[in-house]
Amino acid sequence: MTEPIWQPDPGTTASITAFAHLAESRTGRSMPGYRELWQWSVSDLTAFWATVWDFFDVQSDSGYDRVLDDTPMPGARWFPGACLNYAEHALRDRTGLALIAVTEDGRTTEVTWDQLRTQVAAFAGWLRRQGVGAGDRVVGYLPHATPAVVAFLATVSLGAIWSACGQDYGADGAAAKFAQLEPSILVAADGYHFNGRAHDRRAEVARLRELLPTVRHVVLADHIGTPGDPDTVPWTEAIATLAPLTFTRVEFSTPLWVLFSSGTTGVPKGIVHSHGGVLLEHLKLLGLHTDLRPGDRFLWYTTTNWMMWNLAVSGLLVGATVVLYDGSPMYPDPRRLWQLTADLGVAVLGTSPGHLLACAKAGIEPATLGLDALRVVGSTGAPLPAACYTWTADHLGPGIQLVSTTGGTDVVSGFAGSAPTTPIWAGEISAPLLGVALAAWDEQGHPVIGDVGELVVTRPMPSMPVGLWNDPDGSRYRAAYFAHYPGVWRHGDWMTVTDRGSLIVSGRSDSTLNRNGVRLGSADLYAVVERLPEINEALVIGVELNGGGYWMPLFVVLAENAVLDRTLEDRITSALRTQASPRHVPDTIIAVPGIPHTRTGKKLEVPIKRLLQGATIEQALARSAVDNPALLDFYAQLAVPEG
Repeated sequence: MTEPIWQPDPGTTASITAFAHLAESRTGRSMPGYRELWQWSVSDLTAFWATVWDFFDVQSDSGYDRVLDDTPMPGARWFPGACLNYAEHALRDRTGLALIAVTEDGRTTEVTWDQLRTQVAAFAGWLRRQGVGAGDRVVGYLPHATPAVVAFLATVSLGAIWSACGQDYGADGAAAKFAQLEPSILVAADGYHFNGRAHDRRAEVARLRELLPTVRHVVLADHIGTPGDPDTVPWTEAIATLAPLTFTRVEFSTPLWVLFSSGTTGVPKGIVHSHGGVLLEHLKLLGLHTDLRPGDRFLWYTTTNWMMWNLAVSGLLVGATVVLYDGSPMYPDPRRLWQLTADLGVAVLGTSPGHLLACAKAGIEPATLGLDALRVVGSTGAPLPAACYTWTADHLGPGIQLVSTTGGTDVVSGFAGSAPTTPIWAGEISAPLLGVALAAWDEQGHPVIGDVGELVVTRPMPSMPVGLWNDPDGSRYRAAYFAHYPGVWRHGDWMTVTDRGSLIVSGRSDSTLNRNGVRLGSADLYAVVERLPEINEALVIGVELNGGGYWMPLFVVLAENAVLDRTLEDRITSALRTQASPRHVPDTIIAVPGIPHTRTGKKLEVPIKRLLQGATIEQALARSAVDNPALLDFYAQLAVPEG
């Protein structure tokens, strides 16, 4: 059996250990390890989530009537009778720094807890004077900076609903999301930083305002130093008038925010999460699994487009100092995030497989920078190749835990990951998260061990959506997640549960590769090909042809000065044959100018497959949802074999 690449400290004082002791004292059960704790957490959801509530001292007007009406999903009701507010828990009375905001050009701004509470109270007072109240929508067209955090917390403190979009989206792309919500207030910035320059977005802000007829006021933050706009309210003015900090306590299931699907195949889907569900899930994930502690500095590289922004801000719930970075993780080189981690004393750093692979290829030596405070490196967004685990151990040090997680915007949380008490095996995710009844099912709905199956969740989670926006009868919600296996959440990923209970996610089940009836995950192929120094990135597609044939091309973005000749093709196919399997060897290898992604960095496997099958770009996806829309024309004109 493969040995773990990281082992937990048996004497750990992590919060999850104290939580397990509390669970044992309440239940009389012995829970000597993580597996026993997880088994209890999914077999007795009521006791588990009540214990989370008490462990983190959740504040509610009058407690709650009961934990769960455990009707078949998606009808579960959590904590009926409870009235609370997410922002109240994020802004508890603490001292020290709440936020450290850093821009790519080197400007650093520190915000204390007192200053954060003052700004939130002031902006909430301004919103209230504009008539904003419970249920109204406030939207942010903002970079990952202090105004986004303040505007969000102020909005939800009133019981109003927040939604955000990064400024790499154009006005049309942002409006495709925001217009659905009919917002009354737009909070924007004059621009953002990325890849060595400031991007002025004032024209896009003006255009977005035109596309949102319900917006009564635009608040504009000076982020990149451009002249103000007389048709907007300056951010400094909106937070200038002091006001008392108050919180409107709302029912547990009251909408907190609306997150959106990528919108690659149609109008972005508005996913609604609740105050209480997010509060409990993020306390569990950050407080128990990540072991994020008061005063820890927490940096997860993200933009406001991605659910990881929402999770990063939730670091405030456990008293962490949240580091906000507006810029590229690769500018001026892949050392940037590691340097920030060293300079700021970051304890928990979040990044991606792509960044870790780029660091390995560039020969970065993070340990030489002085990462004395760093305990955990998290990775999400795509499956993490085994090579990244060994690189982390060799170049960061064996004491730092590399945590691969899988989850999604849909639940704004994780399904599986690690904890301070779980071993870690290279190329695997340690375990299902507490409270997540995770399994791999075959097509008939039977659990499978050791074989690839559909990732399903068989019991409810508090952060499952309370619904989709503009879906009054819930039909779109049920069709999206519960149609395949009635009463069971199907997420759309292929997953293998190993004999030891760890997990391997192979990629999206709707983009599955199929070789002679054998299902393959694209992640296994990427793990091999993207390790080669000549390859910057790869994309593999399995295309069912009109004549009944099957074509599996591999698209590669070459490193500088690399050439796709017969020698490199042979290296690629040999590596795949020996390190993956002969079935992973593509039918052809094609050098391409780039790989298109969603604006949260996910490869567009399914839309590119549709283009190769003859769909037009307009039929396959929305250009506004793509990071580099010009690439679509390249893929649309590629020749595909007959039958």
